[in-house]
Amino acid sequence: MQNPTEKSALKTAMGSARRLFVIIGAFSFFINILMLVGPLYMLQIYDRVLASRSYDTLVALTVLAVGLIATSALLELVRSRILTRLGSRFDEDLKESVFSAMFDHQLRGRTAEGSQFLRDTDAVRGFLTGPGLVAFFDAPWTPVFIAVIFLFHPLLGAVALGGAILLFGLAVLSEFITRNPLKSSAARGLEAYEFASSSLRNAEAVHAMGMIPQVRSRWQDLHEKGLALQNRATDRAGALTAIAKFIRPCLQIGMLGFGAYLVIQEAITPGVMIAASIIMGRALAPVEAAINNWRQFISARGAYSRLQQLLDANPSRSDQLPLPQPEGHLKVENVTAMPPRGGKPILQGVSFDLSPGQMLGVIGPSAAGKSTLARLLVGVWPRAAGHVRLDGGELANWPPEQLGMNIGYLPQDVELLSGTVAENIARMHQPDSEKVIAAARLCDAHELILRLPDGYETHIGEGGCVLSGGQRQRIALARALYGGPCLVVLDEPNANLDSDGEAALQKTLTRLKSRNRTVVVVSHRPAILTAVDLVLVLRGGQLETFGPRDEVLPRLMSGVRSIPNSAEEQKERPRVRSRK
Repeated sequence: MQNPTEKSALKTAMGSARRLFVIIGAFSFFINILMLVGPLYMLQIYDRVLASRSYDTLVALTVLAVGLIATSALLELVRSRILTRLGSRFDEDLKESVFSAMFDHQLRGRTAEGSQFLRDTDAVRGFLTGPGLVAFFDAPWTPVFIAVIFLFHPLLGAVALGGAILLFGLAVLSEFITRNPLKSSAARGLEAYEFASSSLRNAEAVHAMGMIPQVRSRWQDLHEKGLALQNRATDRAGALTAIAKFIRPCLQIGMLGFGAYLVIQEAITPGVMIAASIIMGRALAPVEAAINNWRQFISARGAYSRLQQLLDANPSRSDQLPLPQPEGHLKVENVTAMPPRGGKPILQGVSFDLSPGQMLGVIGPSAAGKSTLARLLVGVWPRAAGHVRLDGGELANWPPEQLGMNIGYLPQDVELLSGTVAENIARMHQPDSEKVIAAARLCDAHELILRLPDGYETHIGEGGCVLSGGQRQRIALARALYGGPCLVVLDEPNANLDSDGEAALQKTLTRLKSRNRTVVVVSHRPAILTAVDLVLVLRGGQLETFGPRDEVLPRLMSGVRSIPNSAEEQKERPRVRSRK
């Protein structure tokens, strides 16, 4: 969690925009003052020009009014452009932090769709650049305009004040009756979106097993629940909007009616009546705008809250001090790991030590915790207890970019990104042709890639859909080796490989060892273990056996399950040699 004394990226982004808010407020001051030009012009025309029949006064007032209105229009243009720059600055200050936090959020097993946070950023930015924010800057001027009307006559001021209170009450009521339905609708909509995305990722299985009707029915149920809640909120807001549209012209009629009464009573002039009517329209405009943009405001407020929770829970680590380049000394000390969303421990008390150039094979039955261990070694999952150190430094203390450059990881479920083969191998950096080809040659994937339609420039499609499972795995292995990382972790690297692929993998492991790389290989197939130096056996999330391959494998083959783990215990027990 973030230190309370530190500001989140969201608060920093909003803080950097404060100067622009002050400028927008200053422009709003002059714009609203100039809004009095029209009413005052009408007042002068009725009470001065028509009475005096002076053409010179008419021309002078008209020229002055047109000039001031032009100034107001220019100020409106500048304010609009400032709002646009405000949105761009907000996006610029926030986008990197949000994008990085999305991945941390996903790795911790949260259920929200990651792209929702990008839409939340757009929602907040859209509100900052739209008419909703302008209404909030103009709203403080409503009392000022009403005060001006009171100066004309208390009765006219009372009409304007009553109208403002009535419309403001409708805005508050709109917030009260639409907040929960809109919040629930957003949650249901997100759930439906996640289900649809998950179904599309498994489109082949869904289609092959005739699951489309059931999947569609499930999605429709989620979608219709969210739509019903949204419709309920929209209906309620629409009813209030209709009431507001009824009240608004009635207020105008009331202002003119009372004004006419006062003119007949000779309490005010006709010019005052017209001016008061126009000023009331301006006074109520921000309230009407707030009602019309209330849904956008609620949406932006919810988006801001979600972004704040995301960034507070996943603070940036970009300011960490770079550490010396690691050589590959990996030390795991009494590590315990739990699922990101909580539950029983998957790994408990696992410890081992690897020096640069050593190769470890991790084996064990299903659900023993092998893939969890692989994720811990590359920093994908946080440890619940214990330590995972690379060259003495805790993984969490390494700057993420520097750590990533020195780690090669091949996950069990291989995923490639939309782009070319070269871009995927280069980890989406600008491809360095020499490094890309070197990584491909290291895992004997160069010839395979050259046989693709466009070689290294072949666009692989979303998730690598144009490639076979074996091709994806070979290219993902080349990606893991790109740049010569000191630590390479391979989770079931031969799961989709044929005999030629397995032979190439064996050569790759031999080459990595000769280059003094630290390698961890997780596999169900014993054939791959011929290249490793050490073997670690997991069972039930606990370390059952750890030691040299030539000592551990014969014991496993002979059915001996209890193997000494410490050096002292190994000296006390006789070693079991493999039978020739």
